[in-house]
This record gives sequence, C-alpha cells and structure tokens, in this order.
Amino acid sequence: MKKFLSILIATLVISTFAHRSSAEDVKDCFEGLNRATFAFNQGLDKIIVEPIAKGYRKLPLPVRTGTSNVLSNLSNLVTIPNNLLQGDLRAAGLNTARLTVNSTIGIFGIFDVAQQMGLMKDYQKEDYGQTLGTWGVGDGCYLVLPILGPSTIRDSVGTLVSILGGDPWYNITVKNDTQYFKDSDYYISKGTDGVNFRSKNLEAFNNLETNSMDFYASVRSLYLQDRKQKIFNSNKIIDTQDDSDWDDLQSN
Repeated sequence: MKKFLSILIATLVISTFAHRSSAEDVKDCFEGLNRATFAFNQGLDKIIVEPIAKGYRKLPLPVRTGTSNVLSNLSNLVTIPNNLLQGDLRAAGLNTARLTVNSTIGIFGIFDVAQQMGLMKDYQKEDYGQTLGTWGVGDGCYLVLPILGPSTIRDSVGTLVSILGGDPWYNITVKNDTQYFKDSDYYISKGTDGVNFRSKNLEAFNNLETNSMDFYASVRSLYLQDRKQKIFNSNKIIDTQDDSDWDDLQSN
C-alpha cells in the first residue's frame, strides 16, 4: 500500500506543474545537466554498446529473430496491465492470449506461434508513462537519464512505477528470491534489449548524428514526438521513424 501511495503522491506532484503539451512545448529545464548526461551516454555507446551491437548483427538471422521475439513477449508483462489501466480491453485480451501461447507453445516466445494461429500483433508496447499521459498528466520537463537515455518527469515516474511493483518480470527476478529466476536474468534481458535496439538502428542513428547540427536536440525532438504519438496511438510518420516506435527506427 505504501508503494502505491508513493506513486500516487509522485503523480499528483508532477500533475501540479505538468500539462498536456506538444513536443515543442516541453521545457528542457535541466539542459546543462541533460547535455552532460547525453555526452556520457554517447561515450558508453561508442565504447561498449555500438561495438557489441555490430557483433550481435553478425549472428544468424534466426537467432536475432528469436531473441527479438522473446524480448517482445516479455514486454507484454508491462503492456497488458497498461492496456487495462487505459481501458483498452480488446488489446489486453489479445496481448494476454499472445503471451500465453508464445510463452508455452512458442517456448518462452522464441517462436511467434500466436501470429501463426491468427493472433496478430496489432498493438504497440505500452508503459506506465504512456498511461499517465492518457490520464491527462503532462510531460513535465525533459530529462536524460544515465544509461536509460531520453525521458521526461512523467515518464520517469512511469519507470518508478515499474520498479515499485508494476513490472512482473522485475518482481519475479530482482525482488523475489525464486529457484527459477535470478536477478541477472532481468539485467541480461534489459541489456540484450538495448543491444537488439541498437543493432536495428546502427545506420539510422549514425545518419541522424551526421546530418544533425545539434544531435542532442534532434534526439530530444524525436523522442518527444514519438512519446506523443504513442499516447494518442497515432501512426503518423515522423522524421526517421516508420510506424512502429522509438525501439524500431529502422529494421534490419
């Protein structure tokens, strides 16, 4: 109960100064700190993430496809409760069916058996930041988090919600001591998700960096526009994006 009260208080706090706004209206209140964190993240990317992503891309396509399927399947653990919180019962039912089928017959999601059965993946990932947005909570100030990257005050609260109990995968790995899963399973899955994302977007990000007068500002604009589209479930194409999301600027 205390955890949920903390979440509620945090949400009410950001609601007092945050309002629903366009990407252009979101203030970069901590720009100096954000740029420093952005530079730090870029350094980590160049030294660690990008080289690993390039090596990952050399793996056979079936291996990469299976890995992406598993990660997508795990994401349903957060997407489903947010479907319910947003009142989208149809999406919640479909994603629950997909999770059940792919986790069992599909061997933890390696194979997308659900799609072969007609349970098509028609819905995008949902998270608690998006849910707060659909409830009318504004973005607040733009933030760049160490390692995690672009965010806003609202989306950071959404991340906090996941850590405090809103992410079942986090709960059964890090928070609960079980004989089936370890803490490392969670962190490995998150790290692999980041590498998978980076490998799909090597050229997209390199092109964006090369062609941008201010790479930091370009990434900020892209992120904020993407989040706005996700909240309103818009399929409008922006910048380098296709119709998917921030996690798939470009597929390979």
